[in-house]
Amino acid sequence: MTKTLLLASTALLLTATSAFAGDAPQVAEAPVPTGPTSQAPLTDAAQRGVLVFTPDFFAAQRPNTALDMVNRVPGFSIDNGSGARGFEGAVGNVLINNNRPASKNDSGSNVLGRTLANQVERIELIRGGAAGVDMQGYAVVVNVILKSTASRQSILTWNAMLFEGGHDIYGGSYQFTARNGDRSWGFTLSDGMGSSDSNGVGRSVRTNAAGVVIRDERFENDGWGGGNSIRGNYSGPLFGGKVESTARFGVNDWQNWSELSSDTSLRRNDYEESSHSGELGVTWTRQLRPRWQVETRFIHEFSSFENVSNSNERLNGVAAPEQQFTSDGDSSETILRGLIRHERSPALTLEAGGEVAYNMLDVHQGFTIGGAAIDLPSASVKVEETRGEAFSKATWRLNPKLTLEGGVRLEASTIKQSGDADQEKSFFFAKPRFLATWTPMADTQVRLRFERELGQLDFGDFAASADLGDNNVYGGNVNLEPEQRWISELSYERRFWGQGVVSIGLRHDEIIDVIDRLPLPEGLSAVGNIGDGTLDRLSLNVTLPLDKFGISGGRFTFRNDWNKTRVTDPTTGEERPISGVRASQANVGFEQDITSWKTQWGINWLPRLGQGTYGPDQVSVWRGSDYIEAFAEYKPTPTLAIRAS
Repeated sequence: MTKTLLLASTALLLTATSAFAGDAPQVAEAPVPTGPTSQAPLTDAAQRGVLVFTPDFFAAQRPNTALDMVNRVPGFSIDNGSGARGFEGAVGNVLINNNRPASKNDSGSNVLGRTLANQVERIELIRGGAAGVDMQGYAVVVNVILKSTASRQSILTWNAMLFEGGHDIYGGSYQFTARNGDRSWGFTLSDGMGSSDSNGVGRSVRTNAAGVVIRDERFENDGWGGGNSIRGNYSGPLFGGKVESTARFGVNDWQNWSELSSDTSLRRNDYEESSHSGELGVTWTRQLRPRWQVETRFIHEFSSFENVSNSNERLNGVAAPEQQFTSDGDSSETILRGLIRHERSPALTLEAGGEVAYNMLDVHQGFTIGGAAIDLPSASVKVEETRGEAFSKATWRLNPKLTLEGGVRLEASTIKQSGDADQEKSFFFAKPRFLATWTPMADTQVRLRFERELGQLDFGDFAASADLGDNNVYGGNVNLEPEQRWISELSYERRFWGQGVVSIGLRHDEIIDVIDRLPLPEGLSAVGNIGDGTLDRLSLNVTLPLDKFGISGGRFTFRNDWNKTRVTDPTTGEERPISGVRASQANVGFEQDITSWKTQWGINWLPRLGQGTYGPDQVSVWRGSDYIEAFAEYKPTPTLAIRAS
């Protein structure tokens, strides 16, 4: 698939900050740096695995927001979490003042994006664990510590995505935050936008099992959407502790179409979806005694949606009956979580707690061909899960060079289905975890992890679905069970030249009950468990400062995961890769800060892309090459940024 993108994205960011000083607020102006900085971060004296970055480290980049700063922490990439059911591992690797955001959907990126850079006191990069820090299964997290100052902040953004031959879309937001000591409150009004970077013209080729081409068609598509939402946030003292809360409500829409054409055929597929959703998140923490802390968390999310997909086909001038797939439903998740943390000594921290959750999906779907209804397995189904988890862990710093973390989570759950399927299943899993972090020098670290992870089921897989663009209709699977992984991982990290870092990782997964595609009667297929498999991964991440090579403020970057997966195909009985796992996707980049021009620019090149999906009767593979991303950002003042990409 190829396309020309005249301007993929432009963004304008305006920030205003006022301090409560005297009768009249004054705009806070940061000093303009005179040149790039490559100073090394500080090392926490009590914990060699913690690197501390002060605002001076980022001065040459002229950051507007805390997000700008975290994106420039060497060797760190923000992960906003999987969004899977539950809290553990689903909420990302960003902490603000030692805590994660109050809601899963109010991601770390969102919170940092509405926090101005001059509110940041320091940023801690925690590698391998630290006392009082909940790593949530991540080997590396970032902890942003904010100043306790009185201020008012406004951030105004405007965005546009402009496509050649595609659908142009526009959006923006206004964010206001007020701080006064330990209290802060704010709101965000957002006009969001969504698009696909694969819009455009390409080619679709279909072959039979012998490799003979049976279709060679021109492909063209376009997809766009947006949404409006309002979010409110508040944090402050409560009952001797501190409360952080957030609430949001929004409406969204998405539509796309695709056409495949040749001299003798025309196939068109149209899809439209509308939805509304909301959430409430509250976190309360309190220091009970000098070495005891309690934390409680409540999260509730809900959504309603409806969508319709139509497929029309004309072969040799003859129109085939129209296919239509419709779906509407509601979903929700409610989580109550609590834990108590005890710092038994400066070297030993103990933690224990529990979590209960309720998840629900109620969906109704229909499939017709030429107006005639076609029965599908589990077309209308309600799936409910009640789940409880107890957990405990210990972090033991044997000495400044070696930290050990061990723990176990015990999970029990019951999944109940009603409607077209009437079934109930219960599960129990023990999930141990061990992490050893060795830091022989402040700039060198080795991490060893062994853990059992339990995959979260996608409730949508219990119900029927369709991909009419690929002429596929899928039945629901009432017999789904969670995928389990025994993970062994070893990683090495070396930091150099202030902002330089190289990290290498080796990982092996023994996968039980791999979730992939399996055959159903009457030529249908579904998502299901197809047996056991493995994953082997080699990861490499390099950031190389180029000042020593005469390129002031320049950085070379490279990152890639080489993945090899194995599973036995349920149709052929032969070994094959697991669907949806990319064998490789290297990213080669260059960025530069030109301080005298108040400008940053960069370019990334992905030489090859692609992944495969293995169905019972067909293999679908998409491929791409020479994918290029470029950006330039101009910051004429500390409160204004203009970015094009």
